[in-house]
Amino acid sequence: MENCKSVSNLFMVEIFRTNVKSKRLAGKILKALRLHLPTVYFNFDLDDCDHILRVQSNGCPVECVKIIQIVKAHSIEISVFDD
Repeated sequence: MENCKSVSNLFMVEIFRTNVKSKRLAGKILKALRLHLPTVYFNFDLDDCDHILRVQSNGCPVECVKIIQIVKAHSIEISVFDD
């Protein structure tokens, strides 16, 4: 899906639970994610009890498997947040 072209102005959002607790580690993970997926927006909510990673792409499906692989490569626990 790397060459996905947005067909609308809709945003695709996915939320992940992580065990990231520090801003320093969050920054390191964000840098790695942005390197591999530069057109996707990422941010952490470390104040949330689930240490949320929010992922937003512009009209393209969020590549959950790739994101999980990148994060786990840094020895971080991550799972898709189920409602």
